[in-house]
Amino acid sequence: MLHIRSRILSLVSFVLVFLLAQTSLGNAQSFDTKAKQALLMDADTGTVLFAKNADIKIPPASLAKIMTMEVVFNQLSSGSLALEDKYFVSENAWRNGGANSGGSTMFAKLNSEIALEDLIRGVIIQSANDGAMVIAEGLAGSEADFARLMNQRAEVIGLNSSNFVNSTGLPAENQYVSLRDLGKLSRHVIKTYPAFYKYYSEPGFEWNKIFQRNRNPLLKLKIGADGMKTGFTEESGYAIVGSAVNDGRRLIAVLSGMKSKKERGEEARKLLNWGFKAFEKYSLFKADEVVGQASVYGGEKSGVDVVGSVPIELYLPIGNRDKLTARIVYDGPILPPVQKGDQIAVLKVWVGEELSQEVNLYAAETIEKGSLQRQAVDALKELLFGWL
Repeated sequence: MLHIRSRILSLVSFVLVFLLAQTSLGNAQSFDTKAKQALLMDADTGTVLFAKNADIKIPPASLAKIMTMEVVFNQLSSGSLALEDKYFVSENAWRNGGANSGGSTMFAKLNSEIALEDLIRGVIIQSANDGAMVIAEGLAGSEADFARLMNQRAEVIGLNSSNFVNSTGLPAENQYVSLRDLGKLSRHVIKTYPAFYKYYSEPGFEWNKIFQRNRNPLLKLKIGADGMKTGFTEESGYAIVGSAVNDGRRLIAVLSGMKSKKERGEEARKLLNWGFKAFEKYSLFKADEVVGQASVYGGEKSGVDVVGSVPIELYLPIGNRDKLTARIVYDGPILPPVQKGDQIAVLKVWVGEELSQEVNLYAAETIEKGSLQRQAVDALKELLFGWL
């Protein structure tokens, strides 16, 4: 019987450490924040530039509405929804998400109908709980059914430490996210839905003759910020996802556990400013350049070259001498046939002890099933040594 296990190819680690050792680097720069949890990500490469308790599960508060909007944007992109579609304001949405609830609201009128684009603006700009509930009921029939859509999309995106129970982020049992997932989700929204991301930069929105300003404190700081979302719960404090662009480079900052709105804005600004100044880019591999090889069991060849579909780049702190480790990780042995373009491995890069980046790797060639002699040799290797 074959033993399936996670394979780690360490040769790439040696190669990348050697390449980056050629740069003249000084002492590593450090950063700290008052936030209990924080993450800073380069949006283009997905490199994690800074992480503090980024994998701890916390209540999402209104940051859950980023996932709500992802569901909406996904269906708009597929053509199953239109911005002109109108949705009914139920008593549930009016009573539990409107002004009577004491939470964030767009002041939707009971039994009225609101166009989807206005609901999007209400949810994004005003953090409207009533708007999110109207969307959930309109798209799925109920909050619970909409939450299932949220979790289905979360799985597709690769959010491994999140679970959604409602569209608003209001406190609910078994509802949680991690900051790493929020960073991944925000990057996905920005890159996948540029036509809809623009709503996050709008300074204000008026509905029912009531004007409210965007709650994101970063938008007015002239640091290139153009989104995304704030949140607050008694349990986890003040939180924010913020994104900014400087000289064509976009960063995403995610922070939680701060004591006040003022501290939330200050800490997010500091983290973004530091990220823009303290890092430099390294190009590791070109698109379709061979990164390494994964072993194949019983194939016409004993291994298959793996490549990235895009250039593999990452950012390192200016002056960093921390050990860089990069490994190809896959479940093996890989069984033939292997088709060119199959996603069969992941390149994982660590800076020090922090997982900085993950890049999918693809088969560079097709490997067919090998001869009976080749299969017998591989079976003997497995029997004697396991798949080492």
